[in-house]
Amino acid sequence: MELFLQLAIIIISTKLAGDVAVRLGQPSVLGKLIIGVIIGPAMLDWVQSSEVIDSFSHIGVLLLMFLAGLETDIGDLNKNRNSSVAVGVFGIVLPLVGGYVSGIVIGMEPSHALFLGLLLSATSVSISVQTFKELGYLKSRESTTVLGAALVDDILVVVSLAVMMSFLTASDVSLGLVIGKKIVFFLIIGLLGWKFVPFIMRKLSSLRITEPVMSIALVLCLLFAYIAEYLGVAGIIGAFAAGIAISQTEYKKQVEKKLEPIAYTIFVPVFFVSIGLSVSFKGLSEYVFFIVALSILAILTKLIGAGLGARLTGFNTRSSLVIGAGMVSRGEVALIIATIGLSSGLLAEQYYTSIIIVVIVSTIVTPPMLKYLLVKDKQA
Repeated sequence: MELFLQLAIIIISTKLAGDVAVRLGQPSVLGKLIIGVIIGPAMLDWVQSSEVIDSFSHIGVLLLMFLAGLETDIGDLNKNRNSSVAVGVFGIVLPLVGGYVSGIVIGMEPSHALFLGLLLSATSVSISVQTFKELGYLKSRESTTVLGAALVDDILVVVSLAVMMSFLTASDVSLGLVIGKKIVFFLIIGLLGWKFVPFIMRKLSSLRITEPVMSIALVLCLLFAYIAEYLGVAGIIGAFAAGIAISQTEYKKQVEKKLEPIAYTIFVPVFFVSIGLSVSFKGLSEYVFFIVALSILAILTKLIGAGLGARLTGFNTRSSLVIGAGMVSRGEVALIIATIGLSSGLLAEQYYTSIIIVVIVSTIVTPPMLKYLLVKDKQA
């Protein structure tokens, strides 16, 4: 019964907050992120994190990336592969170095400082995708490059995390196995997307049941996400790949039209709010300078690093800044890495809450940054 009330609060509050954000000239996603902090434990405490809320949130981000895949042109993704690799690599190097140096400066052990750098290297483009979509830029070259760079970023960060865990903790992590799983994932997903998805969509679309096309599309989204998670890749990458695969079939428009009401009515709002539910302001007075300094570092290193990668591969300065801004959000990926660091002893408990707030700040500033840069770009 408590769940019903919390879901009702989440849905109405995100819709109202999104409307307020738009009236103030910002993307609606900004209001939805901020309202998560307001109604969560940090302030009003109307909604608390729970297993069900977390599950709804996970489904929400999968559907968000699945829809992004449906609207992505695989030809454009392939044309921008060099830029995506450069953006992904430079977007990792600068935050990694900046985070490590910062950790050493404040007195962290080298292993903990290295983990901090790796955590700041993570990127989650789900928030950027929603912002690009709201502003009508989801099919732009900049957006396509950001999506491709997110794939590169995820692979490099996960592999780096595996290397770090194998050397710095007692866990028995095989680097060869980790890399092998990534290769297997792309082989399986490529084969399924090329042959299996078009075949199964055609065969099952004629079933005499309610919504056969939508049903099989959701099954494929969840199946691809499961395969990704099982092989050590973020589930959102699998969902994105499923969207791309279905976008190559004749059912693309039908799936997109019917899925959006399901996703944006309940699951995506829960995802936006769930990010803010991690925030807590208790006992943070002595860490204010650390949070402010690290937030600035997190934003600038990703903005400059990813932007430099774009600039070196032919983008002009303004487009490079758009791409850099699109990579700033750390989102749920960094939250997961922070939890892993805490449980493995690579992130000290006294810094955990502060790091979570830095991750939230980097996520919240992404929509207004993109809005400002894209509006300036349109004016130019």
